[in-house]
Amino acid sequence: MTIEEKLNKLNINYEKVEHPAVYTVEESKEKVPKIEGIGCKNLFLKTQKKELFLYTLCEDKQVNLKNLSEELQVTRFHFASSETLESVLGVIPGSVTPLAIMNDTENRVTVVLDKELQGKKILVHPNRNTATISIQYEDLIKFIESEHHKIIEI
Repeated sequence: MTIEEKLNKLNINYEKVEHPAVYTVEESKEKVPKIEGIGCKNLFLKTQKKELFLYTLCEDKQVNLKNLSEELQVTRFHFASSETLESVLGVIPGSVTPLAIMNDTENRVTVVLDKELQGKKILVHPNRNTATISIQYEDLIKFIESEHHKIIEI
C-alpha cells in the first residue's frame, strides 16, 4: 500500500507536491514548491542498547542528542546507519519521514514528535524525497496510531 492509499483509507486530508530530489533542509527550502505547512526534519536515532527512535521536529530547530537522550531517559543517542534505516523503515537517507513507520512491521521504532508541531500543518516526505506532503499534526498522530507505534511528544 502506498502512503497516499493509506492516507485515503484513513480519511486523512493532505496536499502533495512533486519536486526534484532533496537531501537537506536547505535544499528543500530552495526546491520544494510552496505548500502550506511547517517544514520538518527527521532524525533516525539508535541508542547504545539498540533501541530505535524517529524524532520529527521543526526544520530550523537545533537538537542536542545528549539532552534528548536524558529527556527520554535512554542511553546515549547516535544516528542509525543507512543500512538500518533501509532495513527497518524502507527508505534511504534524505527520505526519512514519520510516514515510513508503515514499513516497520516489527514495531521496533518509537516515534518522537516535537510539541511545537501540535495543531499545525506539517510538511513530510511520502517515503521518497521527490515529493512533499502537507498534513495536519493530528492526522499524523492518527496515521502513526493506525500502525500501532509508540508515540512520545516532547
